[in-house]
Amino acid sequence: MITPAPNYDRSITRLTDAYKDAVHEILRELNAMDLTALDRAMTTAALAEVSRILAALNAESAAWVAENVPIAARDGVVRTILALGVADTLKDAQKLVRMTRTNSAMVAAVVADTQADLLAVTQNIDRRVKAAVRKAAADSMRANMAAGINGWRAINRDILAGMRKTLGDSVNTGIIDAAGRRWKPEVYVDMLTRTKMMQAHMDATINEALARDVQYGVISRHGATDKCRLYEGKVVKLTPDAPGAYPYVGALPRNEIFHPNCRHLVSPVRRPETIEGGT
Repeated sequence: MITPAPNYDRSITRLTDAYKDAVHEILRELNAMDLTALDRAMTTAALAEVSRILAALNAESAAWVAENVPIAARDGVVRTILALGVADTLKDAQKLVRMTRTNSAMVAAVVADTQADLLAVTQNIDRRVKAAVRKAAADSMRANMAAGINGWRAINRDILAGMRKTLGDSVNTGIIDAAGRRWKPEVYVDMLTRTKMMQAHMDATINEALARDVQYGVISRHGATDKCRLYEGKVVKLTPDAPGAYPYVGALPRNEIFHPNCRHLVSPVRRPETIEGGT
């Protein structure tokens, strides 16, 4: 019995909504600043509020990861128990779940890694917002000095618009990845957490299968249209030392299968030769 691929959309949406709310809250704080007369006290107060918002977000996201990554790993173990016929029903399979030392260590590593990646998003926002606010303060002072007066009418509309855009961009670009792509915080968080959840699910599946002396798996089918389609239904080794000419799952190119946001999984099989089209 093969269970359907897990769907973590609802829980992931809860986390991405928290990032959206934090971004909107920060933007409201920045938009409330009087850019025509920024001084040290105003910028200090604004940055303190931004730090408070991000600290609360960090705490919420860390708790979310600690709760949900183990759920994904447990789902992987349940899926393995069902796929191997150890239990006939989902309820029975859930009763048989025992997190091995290997899976427990894996979960701890994925939790720590995911929390660190999410922290990098808020740290990036914090750095960029601080730089943008300080630049806005300097621009405000410079514009007033250039006009030779202290009144708000000294700063023209174009300068103010540019300052607002710089402030907004500092929040809306949560992170820049290795390829130079700019991500909105909630979009990056969605991709990151979805990928980490599926990673925990699949790693737990493989670990549980190997613990039960099962060395092979088959890649799920979803009617993919990208390069993943070349691997759907294929048999893979779960350990490189397994006999046979099947490819090792850990050696498959990550730009083609099991890439970020990929929904494909591996279901363990005892007799790979029985899988039609699996070669």
